[in-house]
Amino acid sequence: MSTVITAYKDAPARTVDAGGVTYAYRELGPKGGIPVVFFVHLAATLDNWDPRIIDPIAAERHVIAFDNRGVGASTGRVPDSVEAMADDAYTFITALGFDKIDVFSFSLGGMVAQALVVKHPELVRKLVLTGTGPAGGKDIDKVAGTTYYDILRATLTRSDPKEFLFFNRDATGKSAARAFVNRLKERTVDRDAEIKTKAFQTQLKAIKRWGRSAPADLSKITQPTLIANGDNDRMVPSVLSEDLHRRIKGSELIIYPDSGHGGIFQFHDKFAPVAVEFLSR
Repeated sequence: MSTVITAYKDAPARTVDAGGVTYAYRELGPKGGIPVVFFVHLAATLDNWDPRIIDPIAAERHVIAFDNRGVGASTGRVPDSVEAMADDAYTFITALGFDKIDVFSFSLGGMVAQALVVKHPELVRKLVLTGTGPAGGKDIDKVAGTTYYDILRATLTRSDPKEFLFFNRDATGKSAARAFVNRLKERTVDRDAEIKTKAFQTQLKAIKRWGRSAPADLSKITQPTLIANGDNDRMVPSVLSEDLHRRIKGSELIIYPDSGHGGIFQFHDKFAPVAVEFLSR
């Protein structure tokens, strides 16, 4: 009987070929049952998931994190629309042989997840949408500007852009940011390839298109849905989480105080148990 890996830092790096693309992914937790597939944020690779969020879920569920087309160690080119990203995600998931999954998504990943659910409702059983917003959402098309501004600020102070983009710049936020960035370094072997600048820019273009597109009919989403964010999200405005909550019937909403885009990471000790409970219901 092989030991079940439940620490994300120890999850083996794997690949699967589908539709002419080699997808890089990691899996952990006990096999069997419906897997929880993690959809990552803008500019992120497999190394950007907070182990304090993944590990508690992997303690009892089969967890899969992946690099979508053109991201990190996955081959191919990043598509310039969220919908095409959702098509790639579908290709990846079905290549692994799954016909039912739970989704845990953050930021851009949450947009891709929404597009996936609307197109393939039968695939998704439960949906966790964090730090994200709907198509046509107010000010989503301004994400690029905010992102470039914070990358500049980070460069000038030799820090990680996520410290600016995900957290408030007060004492609490700064300390949460440092802790988060350090947790991302816990994996020391077999790290993922960095995202390429071109891939990142194409993702930003896709987000802008998503922000400027016609609103999707979210009443189609009948899956149990958990929505979470901080109360001061500068990247994907917090009001958009409330907008999703209003439009997805029966959804649950958690807004964490005094926190930004990375509210779930700042409050991982509170949020992880809630996510675990929601997914195991």
